[in-house]
Amino acid sequence: MDDAQVERAKRRAGESAAAAVDDGDVVGLGTGSTAAHAIRALGAAVDAGRDVVGVATSHQSRAVAREAGVPLRPLAAVSRVDVAVDGADETLPDGRALVKGGGAAHAREKVVDAAADRLLVVVDERKVAETLSHPVPVAALPPARSAVAARVASLGGEATLREAVRKDGPVVTDNGSLVFDCDFGAVDDPERLATALSAVPGVVEHGLFVGLTDAVHVGGPDGVRVTSR
Repeated sequence: MDDAQVERAKRRAGESAAAAVDDGDVVGLGTGSTAAHAIRALGAAVDAGRDVVGVATSHQSRAVAREAGVPLRPLAAVSRVDVAVDGADETLPDGRALVKGGGAAHAREKVVDAAADRLLVVVDERKVAETLSHPVPVAALPPARSAVAARVASLGGEATLREAVRKDGPVVTDNGSLVFDCDFGAVDDPERLATALSAVPGVVEHGLFVGLTDAVHVGGPDGVRVTSR
């Protein structure tokens, strides 16, 4: 797909997931370009009379929601999250495991996505893989950066500190963490790696999302394919 086709595929996926949101739902609003299309589609639905409330996962998703006219509440102020709509850097076809964190918002995204009754993942077809191999983002406490990098190496990964663009120094998340992009090659057992990374002292959160997804909306040149676990 060329750039224009990719953008149309992302929009189709986002709009497809937004159409699955019911009137009265509290909706987790994911981060990223495809999730942004879903948020804009929800804004159009709100303008047409649908009653939804959004829970943002980042400054970016909050800004898109405000621009689109989606009412917002903090997670602590809602009693439930009915559905979350979120993107992925890479996903297995059925969504049983995926990699997130390209926008460095995976800690808050995982909190909201795990709290939701349903998680709808939105991607274009380039993001679907039979085996995960995308580097896994790992958010770490700044004082633990060396220890975390060493532990990632002992698990068979290569940790690269993510550098900021258009500013000097590393990326710092909304929660004040540093981000390592950890290349493990082919990840044949995502659940095992997720468990190992979660046990590393100093790791705030990692970008492997395992067992959370209910459906994947995959946008392509000719439409949307929806797969589920």
